[in-house]
Order: sequence, then structure tokens, then C-alpha cells
Amino acid sequence: MTNAFLLAQLGAYATGRFAARIGELGLTPPLTGMLRAIAATPGMSQQELAGHLGMPPSRLVAFLDDLEGRGLIERRQNPADRRQSALHVTGHGTETLAAVGGVSVAHDEDITAPLSAAERAQLAGLLGRLAEHHGLTEGVHPGYRTVRH
Repeated sequence: MTNAFLLAQLGAYATGRFAARIGELGLTPPLTGMLRAIAATPGMSQQELAGHLGMPPSRLVAFLDDLEGRGLIERRQNPADRRQSALHVTGHGTETLAAVGGVSVAHDEDITAPLSAAERAQLAGLLGRLAEHHGLTEGVHPGYRTVRH
């Protein structure tokens, strides 16, 4: 087996398991990633979020409508540019992110269970170097380029 195949195989497995786990919270991976991105940079515009995710802005709207409909985010008028909305996580969204954080930790521990703490740190460092070398945006899944709601 090649390293690339093993990464793809484990990535597909980990993605499926994570989707199932956050599905219990009523979320999908794309919604979770968007909620995390909005929480990390409160007040960003829809266009800024689309650019950060590498996603066409036209595809983003339905996801944001969904997050807003669930009470997880809110769109506020941007004081610097009244033509744009500023995205913010609500109190309910913050609580949901805390639950997602717990799920994420448990998921990471499950996926890396056979490794020691030192091996986990080494693996994270190596994977981070590979992601950086290939120009991947930290914390952003490249699937946003093609995701549909």
C-alpha cells in the first residue's frame, strides 16, 4: 500500500465516522465547518467566508440560511458596509460548538487510539507539513469547492 492510498482510505473512514457522530447533533460536516469558521472570525461577510472556504458564494447562501434557521448564527448589518451582512454565532451556536468540540476530541482519540501521545504529536506534525506543502488552508476541508446543500 502506498502512503497516498492509506491517507485516502483513512480519510474516507474518518470522514464517515465524524459525519455519523455529528449527525447525532443534527449537523453535517459542511455546516460544522462553516459554524467553526464563523466563530473563529466573528463579523466576517458572506463573501469573506466563501473566499476562506474556497467555495462559490452562490452555494454558501443555502448553508447560511440553514444555520440561521437553526438559530446557530445570525446575520447582522455590517456597520462598515451596510450592503453586507456580518456573520455571528449565537448563544445556541456557541453551545453547539462546545458539543462539537467534545465529539471532535472523542473522534480524534478513537481514530488515533493505537498511537502513543508522542506518535500522535508526530503524526499531526507530519500531516500538517504535507497539508502546508500542498497549499491547503489550515482547518478548511478542500471539499467546500464542490459541496452542495
